[in-house]
Amino acid sequence: MSSTAQIGVTGLAVMGRNLARNFARNGFTVAVHNRTTAKTDALVEEFGDEGSFVAARTAEQFVAALERPRRLVVMVKAGDPTDAVIQEFAPLLEEGDVIIDGGNAHFEDTRRRERELRERGIHFVGVGISGGEEGALNGPSIMPGGSSRSYESLGPLLEKIAAKAKDGAPCTTHIGPDGAGHFVKMVHNGIEYADMQLIAEAYDLLRKVAGYSPTKIAETFRGWNTGRLDSYLIEITAEVLAHTDAATGKPFVDIVQDRAEQKGTGRWTVQIALDLGVPVSGIAEAVFARSLSGHADLREAAKDLAGPSPAVLDEPAAAAFADRVEQALYASKIVSYTQGFHQIRAGSEAYGWNIDLGAVAAIWRAGCIIRAAFLDRIRAAYDTRPDLLSLLSDEQFATEIGAAQDDWRAVVAEAVRQGVPTPGFAAALSYYDGLRADRLPAALTQGQRDFFGAHTYRRTDREGSFHTLWGGDRSEVETG
Repeated sequence: MSSTAQIGVTGLAVMGRNLARNFARNGFTVAVHNRTTAKTDALVEEFGDEGSFVAARTAEQFVAALERPRRLVVMVKAGDPTDAVIQEFAPLLEEGDVIIDGGNAHFEDTRRRERELRERGIHFVGVGISGGEEGALNGPSIMPGGSSRSYESLGPLLEKIAAKAKDGAPCTTHIGPDGAGHFVKMVHNGIEYADMQLIAEAYDLLRKVAGYSPTKIAETFRGWNTGRLDSYLIEITAEVLAHTDAATGKPFVDIVQDRAEQKGTGRWTVQIALDLGVPVSGIAEAVFARSLSGHADLREAAKDLAGPSPAVLDEPAAAAFADRVEQALYASKIVSYTQGFHQIRAGSEAYGWNIDLGAVAAIWRAGCIIRAAFLDRIRAAYDTRPDLLSLLSDEQFATEIGAAQDDWRAVVAEAVRQGVPTPGFAAALSYYDGLRADRLPAALTQGQRDFFGAHTYRRTDREGSFHTLWGGDRSEVETG
């Protein structure tokens, strides 16, 4: 088999198949391979007219079909299946070749694989790909890690197949070394969890407090999507809410069980945030909200607990309330992105990745699930001030969230008064208030820790570490 393919894809489930088609549509000759050869044959038979494919039935044929340096995209399940594919192909590769993992791998696995293959002279690139099966086919947001040399070989191909922002820029860039790409994709998914939770809370409030029907809420979301909330998730929310179930004639949203599932990247985001000491409370509440929804037994056991039942507002009050919900949603959304970008900065510092936050915002402007109009402004904020510690420190975002805060507080208060759970809105507001507080009750917490565990504390009036002798005369000793 002659070496004619510029790129190869092994693993031809929906994402792998569509990614291979995307490469072919953009003028690349693509070697395709799957453990089950029927999938390879089906792809070529069904989509062979879209471009140039080289069907390989064995690993040896697949590798032989690739030009040097070989670029081999692995699109299989994360974890052991990915390791198995690497172990199969690595012995067939040569120094300078590139293995690309396009799955949702944990970034620590990516760091391990990159280190192990680097010792053998093989580049390993963990690539975060966002956009689902449609994005894989028509242009996703692509977040590659790995060495800068690997990006020299791989980057031009990724830039060709990636989504394009409105200014024509490809939605991909070299994120940073080893696991940086998969880390950024993980945080992207964490923000996605938070964004979806906030939108769901807005829907719940408009339905239970404003008394709007799903069709009316769809119209409301379509209106919001023409303004500052313009985003893919707002757009598809309107489509979901407007859909009627053919079998029952009921709103589609009413025939779906209220149990949201998750694949794990949201949990990873929260777990790693805890390791890094980064507060991502909005993302965490979104993860926990999905978890709570799935505990049907707990909810059934608690359904008769005391509490208010929502009372629908009259029409003028409902319209005013809907406007306040828009403010609360926008403000909470800013907080979610603030927390996500803080985590990326912390991860970059901890692992020495030197991630450009403005570039991350730029490649999320199209193709990915959290694409939104205001990412242009996030990019501009970080481009103007690369050392910006928080989006809430940006003058424009600070002004907007300040203008929204009264309505934001009113929405959270109304939700509490009416017994409608809004963990995302409330957590975002608490984070905002925590940042702007002159003094936090953490002083008392640290005093308690010193009392029961001699954990020491620092004083406000002088340097040093101190401990109070609580069991004796309560004198203070300096410990360091």
